[in-house]
Amino acid sequence: MEHARWSVWDAEAVLTPRGYVDAVQRAGGMAVLLVPDPRADEDPDEVLDLVDGLILAGGSDIDPSIYGQERHPETKGTHPARDRFELTLAARAMERDLPLLGICRGMQLLNVARGGTLHQHLPETHGHHEHRREAGTFDGADHDVRLAAGSLVAQAAGETKHATKSHHHQGVDRIGDGLKVTGWSAIDELPEALELPERRYVLGVQWHPEADEASLVIASLVREAEGRRAAAPAPGPAAAASSP
Repeated sequence: MEHARWSVWDAEAVLTPRGYVDAVQRAGGMAVLLVPDPRADEDPDEVLDLVDGLILAGGSDIDPSIYGQERHPETKGTHPARDRFELTLAARAMERDLPLLGICRGMQLLNVARGGTLHQHLPETHGHHEHRREAGTFDGADHDVRLAAGSLVAQAAGETKHATKSHHHQGVDRIGDGLKVTGWSAIDELPEALELPERRYVLGVQWHPEADEASLVIASLVREAEGRRAAAPAPGPAAAASSP
């Protein structure tokens, strides 16, 4: 939910960066953009029934009032409607054991959805700008993360030392209920991956795999979603007859 320009237009838009779409399609999935809708606040299943897996993409800061903090001067561009929509979908997706991947803001939102909190401005709490060296670009934004052996994220990335592209000024602070940290920044040990061990596939990564064509992370979500679809029982005759 951003102000955008295209062709002769300059207006509010609901958009997703092309990198997410390309990564899903390269892995053999079909990308569907889910837009904030108040109906989902009441019935998130109406949305989640449409998909086999869910990606919470990067973007603007999360409203800190959701996790009980006052707004930091550097917390900007919040979109309460997006926050509500994604928090509702994330919580219900975890209840349903729907494959869920949170990327950058998406990992932070996953943490908040489980009752965790965020550092609102890492240069203040960690003393450097290495996680977002230049706003608006991934150029020169590479750094390594250390991934726990045998973890879901290590399986998704295919290694335990992983080169990443980073662009964030916030990060997870208190870890949400049931979540486990399985990745750490080589710069300062900031948590870079979260998992929910009680579910088959709930993963948050602080970096941007969609910005790296060599990354296997989004493909791992697509594979999990494909497996879930293949394992689902086929609709019976009564269900088929009642379908629109």
